[in-house]
Order: sequence, then structure tokens, then C-alpha cells
Amino acid sequence: MTAAMALPACVLEAPPRLLFLSQDPACIAAQLDRAASGSPSAAPLRDDISTDEITPVPILTHFDEKLGRYPYTGLAAGTARPIGIDAIKQAGVNVVVAGKRYGKGSSREHSPMAEKSAGVRLVIAESFERIYRQNADNIGLYTSTDLGLVARLQRGESITVDEIVAGRDALSAAIVRAGGLLAFGQAHLQDVGQGRAGDMGPAQATEGDAPRTLFEKIIRRHLLETPVTPRDAQQGAGVFLRADWRFIHEYYTGMAAHMLHARFGRPLRLVDPARIVVFEDHTSYVEESPNHVRAGIVPNVRVMCQAQRDFVDAYQLRHHRTLTESEAAQDPGANVAGISHAMMAEHYALPGQVVVGTDSHTPHSGALGCVAFGVGTTDMANAFVTGAVRLTMPASLRVDLAGALPPGVTAKDIVLHLLALPEIRAGAGVGKVFEFTGDAIAGLSVDERATLTNMTAELGGLTGIVAPDAETVRFLRERRGVDVVIEPWMHSDPDAVYAATLRVDCQALSPLVAAPGDPGNGIPLSSLQARPRIDIAYGGSCTAGKREDFDAYHDVLAWAVARGLTLPDGVTLYLQYGTTAVRDYCVAQGYDRTFAAIGARILQPSCGACANCGPGSSTDPEQVTISAINRNFPGRSGPGSVWLGSPPTVMASALAGKLMSFAELQAGYAA
Repeated sequence: MTAAMALPACVLEAPPRLLFLSQDPACIAAQLDRAASGSPSAAPLRDDISTDEITPVPILTHFDEKLGRYPYTGLAAGTARPIGIDAIKQAGVNVVVAGKRYGKGSSREHSPMAEKSAGVRLVIAESFERIYRQNADNIGLYTSTDLGLVARLQRGESITVDEIVAGRDALSAAIVRAGGLLAFGQAHLQDVGQGRAGDMGPAQATEGDAPRTLFEKIIRRHLLETPVTPRDAQQGAGVFLRADWRFIHEYYTGMAAHMLHARFGRPLRLVDPARIVVFEDHTSYVEESPNHVRAGIVPNVRVMCQAQRDFVDAYQLRHHRTLTESEAAQDPGANVAGISHAMMAEHYALPGQVVVGTDSHTPHSGALGCVAFGVGTTDMANAFVTGAVRLTMPASLRVDLAGALPPGVTAKDIVLHLLALPEIRAGAGVGKVFEFTGDAIAGLSVDERATLTNMTAELGGLTGIVAPDAETVRFLRERRGVDVVIEPWMHSDPDAVYAATLRVDCQALSPLVAAPGDPGNGIPLSSLQARPRIDIAYGGSCTAGKREDFDAYHDVLAWAVARGLTLPDGVTLYLQYGTTAVRDYCVAQGYDRTFAAIGARILQPSCGACANCGPGSSTDPEQVTISAINRNFPGRSGPGSVWLGSPPTVMASALAGKLMSFAELQAGYAA
């Protein structure tokens, strides 16, 4: 048989062994029991399976084949976690089936890597989150949204790679056929990395008079001309971009280095290394993380961090190292440190740029009018050695924030409202660009805008963006000493095409909270009759560790101190700065004295409790937390229940010992 006549490759090399990720833990347990007979009913399937559930944070200290012991060890089915260590390998599972929005949440490539290392070859789901599916493509884990494949596999039919890539964009299909992105990049992108392929540039980008969104305009100015991608970035097409900034942090660098050195040897030739930024931002408090200490994996974290430091030293990369409390006490100005995506907005990103990072909250910098989105480890590794960042051109949603926000209502309340909308819950935002516009945007600071763009990750979007304006200019001048000119093209054209418009009557909003389990469980606090008690209150994270978040924390706590109020017995309050610049601002303003007077524990800049890797996480399932973080997936911040709220709501709830808005707290005191 000639090569041209060769049969299409099959996806599975062994008989199918399916695992339906059911809402019923007994069903999952029965499927994993090789001795069980029959085919247990798996309906209904779990929706919204997050990467936190596929690979919980402590598992991320592994960056090689050891990950294969751990897939789905955080999966919640009812109140149970039915999948244990080594369970997938021991059961011989090679096909996994699930419901909607599979792989939502973090951009961690550890999740598909763990699945593949455990023997899973194909994941079938009703829909996938963008980053998860792209990560799976990049490492050679097959995915499909064709649920009809399930019955075919159960009948013993073969599934070909051509069937798997049917309906995918041409670039994604080519990467899947190549066996992953690094193999594809080695074959097709070397000219890009050596600077011989073309950046299409502003002249070509402005050709034609078709109306475009700001996102589309920025992409056209960064589009790379390659032998395998179209010259024009039409919606749905796979393209490669030149990124102005690429950043990575310690949970990804070891894996990226492992991949690159295994394929290309040492030393590597990195493209434009001056535009690579490396952060150590998730592990400052690992020795106080109950999860890490209990699991005995603190030494693993140290190995992981050292792997990053070795990579930085070998290639002389720009590095922001972690800042411990002892270091901060000895020399407060010793290091410029903080959460990676918050630091990018404070020090690097500018309007009109493209910023990519190995964190799903990279869209934070979209508040400055740039395109910022998260990528997985292989995407970043490929970008290190080729200079090319992969993107499938998305559709855009216009979010019209009409009217002014009432006093006490914040950007966090807007996001919680959006997350609770039926169309967003149904996946209307998955993979899309959220462009925030309207009267309310004009009145929001860059810090507040960053809350909106940051949490497009929770909305399921590729990124969020706000057109730069006078407020952007003010922020850059006052915070960074940078004078920028807003160029005439830096806006969406009036007739630009959007997939849909979401209109929010901001004047009608009130403080919201999101009930435990998912950020989409939003509800106006005023409609919540039974108010849960609070054990832990946490203010911080990239979403809520910014300067104006701390203004809000201080406003509530200063009001309380002036009236002699204190924290109720049994309530612990944590405040964690997002960056050293925020810390220094708070000290200069005298906020630290108010925080000390109320009895808050102050934490140095780090991701901390938000990623279950520091103080502020729960330690007992019965504990209840009110938190200003962006996610409350099961186990995300400890075993207890986590409610999400805005900075003022978190502080008011801490003082009340139960869920409460600041306005309600003030009214109760006056009464």
C-alpha cells in the first residue's frame, strides 16, 4: 500500500475502556471496578468540571510522568471525591466522557498531561473550555464534542484521527495530526523564530475599510505570516502572533524546561529573551499551606521552584522572585514582587500590545487596552523557541454597562451579576472576547476595570478588553511614570461585528455574593434571607489585591475602628497584597495601622489562599469563608465552603460574623 493510500490512523490502540464522569459517585466507583459487570447508567454527566478538580493544586508540584497517578483526584460527585490516586491507571481507562464546559478554570496544562500520562487517549464532552482544549491539542490528547462517538466505541468501532479533527480549524487539525505543538513548531515555525517570517505590521493591518473591533485591530498588527496560516485573521481561523510580552510562573517553568530540553537539547535558543518575564508568585507561603504540609509535598515545591531558578539562571531571564515575610521585614525595598498578571499591568503591559502568560487570569492587563490571554505550558514553551503564539480567532461579545453604579457597588458585583446570567451559565461566553463598554466603564478606574477583565476567565472568555482613554493615561503616568499617547485607531469601529451584546443596567445592581461551588452561583445579597456565619474572611488575590481594593478594605475597617468595633470571636481576617507596590502604597497611607487595630493578619504579595497554597484557606469542611478571590470551585481554597463577594462585602461580613453588605452593617449600627 502506498503512503497516499494509507488508512487514517486510529485514535485508540487498545479496546475502549470508558469512564463516564457522572454526578453519582457510586456510578463512578462501579465503573472503576474492573470486576463489576454490566454498564452502569452514568446519567446525568457532570458539567463544569474544572482543572482544579482534574489536578488539584498540590498535584502541580509534579511536572513529568508522575502526574499520571493523579487525574480527577479532586473531582466532586455529590459530596464525594470518588477517584483516588492511581485509580485511572489501574482501571485501564482510555476514554473519558463528560458534560458541558469541560476543563474550565485554570490554564494548567498539568490536567491534560495527567490524563494522558494515566493512559487516557480521548476525552469526549459536550463542550470544552478554550485553554483546556488547546492544551490537549498541544500534547497529543484527543478531544471531541461528538457524543455519537460513545455508542460507536461501545460497539467496538474504530475512530480515526480524521474524524476527531473534523470541524476543527485547519491549524488545530494540523497540530493534532502532527502529534502536538512542539513537533508542529519544529517542522513549520523555525523561520518565524529566526525572524524571516513576516510581522504584517500596521501598514498592512490598516488595509481595507471593514469595520473592526479593537481586539481585531490589535491582532492584525501582531499577525505573523507563516507557511501554514492565512494572511488574514478571519473568525475561526488558527493564526500565530508576535507577543510583546510572554510570562510564566513557577508551576509551569519546570514543565516547559523539561519539554524543551527533551526535544531540543541544551542550550536552547530562545527568541527575544528580553521580552520574557518569569515570576515566583504561588509559593511564598507554601510552608503554611495546610494542603501542602499535610500531603508532605513542601520539598516537591522547593524542587519545582529551583527548576525555575535554574532555567532563569541558564538563560539570564528577567525574574521577580518570591518575597517572604522575613525578607520583607529585613528590607522592605529588597524586591519588586507580586502576582504575575497584576505585576504585568503595573510594570509592563501597554495599550495596543499583546501579552500572553501561563495563567488563566492573564486578561487582567486587558484593562489597559491590550490583548492579554492565558496559554498552557506547551504554548509558552513553543513561544520561547519560535517567537510565535497560537490563537484561534474568536468572536467578540459587547458588554454594555449602562448607567452609573450605585454607592457601595463595585466591579466585582458586576462580574458576579454577569456570571449568573442564564446565557453565560449556558456557555455563551466560552472562548469569546469580552469588550466592556458603556457609561459605567467611563466612571471606573483601571484597578476596577482590571477586575472585569481578570474575571473573563470565569466568564469562559479568551480575554477581556477596555478601550484606552484618559483614565488609562492617568493610571500609566501616576502608577508607572509612563506617558502614552492613545492612538486614533485604538477603539472599536461603530459598525464592528459582535456575536451578541449583553446590556447591564448598572444603576439597578446591588451587592452580590456567589454561593459555594461556582462563581456563577451569584445572588443579590439583599435576597438572601438566611445569612451563613463566617469563620474566615480573605481580602486579596490578583482580582482583589489592587490599590483600590485596599482603599475599599480600609474604608470599611476604618469606619469600624472609629466606632470601637472589633472582629467577632471565631472570625479570622486575612489581607494579602497583590504586589509590593500595593503594600508600599498602603503603608504610606497609614492603612497598616488600621489593619493592625482591627486584628487582621497581613500577608506579603502572593497568590496564597486563592490557589489553596497559603494562609486564608479553610482547614475543615465545616468552615465558611467569605472571600474576594475569583473562584470558589470545590476544594479551590480548602475543604470548607467559600462565598465570593466584593472587597467591601468581605470586610463587612468579617465584622458582622455573617454575610452582610457594608450598607447593611452601617444601617444596623445606626439602628
